[in-house]
Amino acid sequence: MSEGLMQGVRIWDLPTRLFHWALVVCVVFSIVSAKMGGNAMVWHMRSGYTILALVFFRILWGLVGGRWSRFSSFLYGPAALLRYLRNRPLPDDHFEVGHSPLGALSVLAMLVWIVLQVGSGLVADDEIDTSGPLVRFVSDKVSHAWTTYHRTFGQYGLYALVTLHLAAVFYFAWSKRRQLITPMFSGDKQLASGVPPVRDSWSTRLFALVLLIACAGGVCLLVSLGNA
Repeated sequence: MSEGLMQGVRIWDLPTRLFHWALVVCVVFSIVSAKMGGNAMVWHMRSGYTILALVFFRILWGLVGGRWSRFSSFLYGPAALLRYLRNRPLPDDHFEVGHSPLGALSVLAMLVWIVLQVGSGLVADDEIDTSGPLVRFVSDKVSHAWTTYHRTFGQYGLYALVTLHLAAVFYFAWSKRRQLITPMFSGDKQLASGVPPVRDSWSTRLFALVLLIACAGGVCLLVSLGNA
């Protein structure tokens, strides 16, 4: 991207920012409630449903949402990734605007892993007092396999992805002098003039709210299948 006068540019719209921090809160809450066990498992399950609705919303928002939140803006090919790693961007590359190629891989990996983790919880059964709402649709063998995954590989894999994400944030803050957290609060980044801002109007926010409600309704319908 060409150099120019630096100015604040709205990159992250409000729906994207709210999704990000809501997901952070819910993931932390899910981890804590799982460690507490007992009656907290009821809230662990509810937190999982909330996370699933949030991720479904993010997938939809990645298709129809703000410019820099769309997957089309940060799905990079091997050539772009190589240019990024070599620090040889083309004039029309926007690696520093939204998600960088490595950041994009992190985001996609996190979304996929969370879907697998929550999905495994839907058919998990601890054989004590907590079972997923869809456990009756799978065999005992399948449920046991996904329960084991949920408690081990899925859980520790999520810890690893979160740790890598935080390490990248601190690395860019201390080594590259690039703040990634602040823009996720304000929505704005200091960028060269000419970078098109995202549309972040009340109409787009209302549209995002409708999408979120639809995703929540879909998750409620999915969960209710276990009680049908």
